[in-house]
Amino acid sequence: MATTACFIIVSRNDIPIYEAEVGSTVKREDAAHLHQFILHAAQDIVQDLAWTTSAMFLKAIDRFNDLVVKLFLNLVSIHTRLMLLHDSRNDDGIKSFFQEVHELYIKTLLNPLYLPGSRITSSHFDTKVRALARKYL
Repeated sequence: MATTACFIIVSRNDIPIYEAEVGSTVKREDAAHLHQFILHAAQDIVQDLAWTTSAMFLKAIDRFNDLVVKLFLNLVSIHTRLMLLHDSRNDDGIKSFFQEVHELYIKTLLNPLYLPGSRITSSHFDTKVRALARKYL
């Protein structure tokens, strides 16, 4: 597993609907805030890239020290962005992680009790995302 990883799903209105620190390092007090700041700052780059590319998986859209922001876009139907801040070099594992979490998110959208764009508070979703992070990152 990556020593540092922060995963976030951002809705069409630029609102984070799911966040998880999935790394294995000892957590510093300010690390979560720093990770959120880096991912938020990368949103401007994401908005620019969304109009210039048709690819769903974008490698290394932003960097901060040894941390890299990677992106999985779904602009066709649900306009969400899956973003991962990490320090690992496992591109194939990250792509697989994004694909499986995207599938899990689609299943969540199909739930009639879930309001699209609202925060994902399901413990089942959180457990699955963390298990996928352990498997692929």
